[in-house]
Amino acid sequence: MSAANFSTPATPPVVLCFSAADPTGGAGMQADLLTLASLGCHPLSVLTALTVQDTAGVEAVLPIDAGWIADQARALLEDIPVAAFKLGMLGSVEAIAVIAEIISDYPDIPLVLDPVLASGRGDQFAGEEMIDAMVSLLLPQTTILTPNSLEARRLAQETGEDDSGGSPNLIECARRLVLAGCEYVLITGTHEATPQVINTLYGSHGVVRSDKWERLAGSFHGSGCTLASAIAAHLATGTDIPDAVQGAQEYTWRTLQAGFRPGMGQFIPDRLFWSRDDDEDDEDIAAIEDRAAPL
Repeated sequence: MSAANFSTPATPPVVLCFSAADPTGGAGMQADLLTLASLGCHPLSVLTALTVQDTAGVEAVLPIDAGWIADQARALLEDIPVAAFKLGMLGSVEAIAVIAEIISDYPDIPLVLDPVLASGRGDQFAGEEMIDAMVSLLLPQTTILTPNSLEARRLAQETGEDDSGGSPNLIECARRLVLAGCEYVLITGTHEATPQVINTLYGSHGVVRSDKWERLAGSFHGSGCTLASAIAAHLATGTDIPDAVQGAQEYTWRTLQAGFRPGMGQFIPDRLFWSRDDDEDDEDIAAIEDRAAPL
């Protein structure tokens, strides 16, 4: 049989991730890889930091040299066309600067920025200098920013518009972040005192969509990474922003519903829940839209 009788399989959408390594597999680069692969994409990885952590918290962070980050990214980008970028924990001001320089060469590729400022336990990953660098260098290149409400308030206070000295409400936070350069901001409401989790997508004209989700018991490690990577996966396939956000929320909620607790700390989302589903889950899939009630 000649080689001409064989066709080359199509390449899946490729997403390039800049993230820190998480040895637990719960968050960071490992969460990105699992999520993107689960949603049919091929992930590329540029490590920005190494961490010492377990499911309870982070003990130490070792930022990767900015030159190594640049070399990793350039080698990949000169070889493989990518359909989306996803940025997570970046490790240092120098890393933020070099990543901003690299992605500026690809202005037509959508960029999802998950501004990881602290762990679920409260371990701080970003000081004021790093936040300033994110706001000035990355936000103007960001297609969609995905902060939780705590991160949104902290970022908004660094935009240079806070003349009141107080903490802005989430609508004002979104307005400031859009003015700082983001096309869209998805603020998640896990940390808000509401009966349901309310996630709201904002654009230049205000609210684009707002979704309510059943608040699940327990604390999860890597839910934000999962959501941001799922959005990147949908954007990589050409889905528009509102539908990408909806689809990513549906997927993320399913991973949390199926989450497991392998250690003594937080639960980990099960990004491969579908591979362990039984027949009874057919009804669960149909019920997702009911749980995601648009406001």
